[in-house]
Amino acid sequence: MEVGVQLVGIILRLLNFLLAPLFWFSARDSRRLPPVTDPVLRKSVVELAAAVRNGEITSEQLVTIFINRVKEVNPFLNAVVEERYRAATEDAKSVDRQIEEARRNGTLEALVKDKPLFGVPFTVKESCSLAGLSNSVGCLENAGRRATTDGGVVSLVKKAGAIPLLVSNTPELCLGWETTNLLRGTTNNPYCMNRTPGGSSGGEAALLACGASPFSVASDIAGSIRLPAAFCGVFGHKPTPGVISIEGHIPTLSDDAFPKFLTVGPMTRRAEDLPLLMNIMAGPDNKLNLDDPVDMKDVKVHYMFEATDSVALLKVDNCIRDAIRNAVKYLEKECGCTVSEEKFKDLEDSVEISVSVFFSMKDIPNLLQDPANPKRDKSLIVELIKYMFGGGSRSLQGLSFSLINRSHLFIPDSRRGYYNGKANKLRDYMQNVLGDKGVFIYPVFIGQAHHHNEVFFKASGVMYTMAFNILGMPATTVPMGLYKGLPVGVQVIAAPKQDRLCLAVAKQLEAGFGGWKPPQ
Repeated sequence: MEVGVQLVGIILRLLNFLLAPLFWFSARDSRRLPPVTDPVLRKSVVELAAAVRNGEITSEQLVTIFINRVKEVNPFLNAVVEERYRAATEDAKSVDRQIEEARRNGTLEALVKDKPLFGVPFTVKESCSLAGLSNSVGCLENAGRRATTDGGVVSLVKKAGAIPLLVSNTPELCLGWETTNLLRGTTNNPYCMNRTPGGSSGGEAALLACGASPFSVASDIAGSIRLPAAFCGVFGHKPTPGVISIEGHIPTLSDDAFPKFLTVGPMTRRAEDLPLLMNIMAGPDNKLNLDDPVDMKDVKVHYMFEATDSVALLKVDNCIRDAIRNAVKYLEKECGCTVSEEKFKDLEDSVEISVSVFFSMKDIPNLLQDPANPKRDKSLIVELIKYMFGGGSRSLQGLSFSLINRSHLFIPDSRRGYYNGKANKLRDYMQNVLGDKGVFIYPVFIGQAHHHNEVFFKASGVMYTMAFNILGMPATTVPMGLYKGLPVGVQVIAAPKQDRLCLAVAKQLEAGFGGWKPPQ
């Protein structure tokens, strides 16, 4: 491990230890969400779509149920940026009229053939662009900006018949792992208001977890789907890059590597929904073969409890280790999988690999750029002081991102080529080992959802997700139950274009451990 990275890690680890009592003591919000009482809110997307088609419930009734649930929980969560409830209700009424007419004419099958989500509501991460709604992505200078068109995936989901309800909160320009910004404020974790839902898709994860959304359109560039999914006890899939459009996503970069790192993908409460949503989002010509059955007896399971035991990095909590151990044991004993003890040792350099590769891109947002003089940067120290006194124009996460972007965690420029090469070798090695039959069970993060603002001292934990954006591998967060009232999740990773293995294993683990459990 690089000396600079070690030094930063040790300082953060020490601060995490010293400040932990302060975070615990300052956590005063004892509010609890209203429970999920309507059984409709617990159903999968597959079940809801079938219910609308079969006339068990109208789309208007379904949309109204979810709108009412959002209204009930959002005062606790602060997850909604902007809604379109009235327009969504009108969309639902239109769906009901079309279904009624088609049923009379005997053309219902033809009507829903290409609309597998007909009449089902959904929610959208603000950065993924929903036409007519806010597209400021947590930036003060972008306040009032609206998306003029739908993002690529949002367009496909709407074409499949789904009805958008709202756009949800993110960190500033999605550059953070806690969902908070100066424009919209902080989003809370539905299992504990004192804690973060993660980021950058934290608004979506919070709504999903309390039954306020059937499914989400979200995005992931450094764990932004998987981390919130783990913190909020839902499923989240980061697809193989390039198979799903990132058109319309904010921010976007001109660098050729950017589409290899950023992915748009689904978040949902039930594993059975992931293949359906992936097929819709990837389009009819995708080559992922998501509908092909997976024989679990052919699957080889690799696993690791943590990347390294370095003194500079926080240890993975026992509850996460136990979840990995239980998942591997279940897959072996109950599903007939083969378990491999082969480890991927080079993951110990995940911090250096991720920082070196990611921050070598051009056009990374410069949050210190002076709008009045684009050729001049503002002082980081001055902006930090202004933030502390309530006059800042950037969030603390945004300033922290700028610091990392400038310092590269003190990794020497001369070493970046070395870590780029190491990333390529690790990618080739893992692809070769996993092949078309292997999965890798791994932590999503070092622990469960932490208190608000603790992210700055636990930032090393994102090495567990960010590495797989760099390596271009699909990964699914799977909820493994609750520990002390908070969700525990693990990550299922596969070789590129083997997303079906991730989804198949996720479904098996849901059967074994119960999957999503609503906040009590």
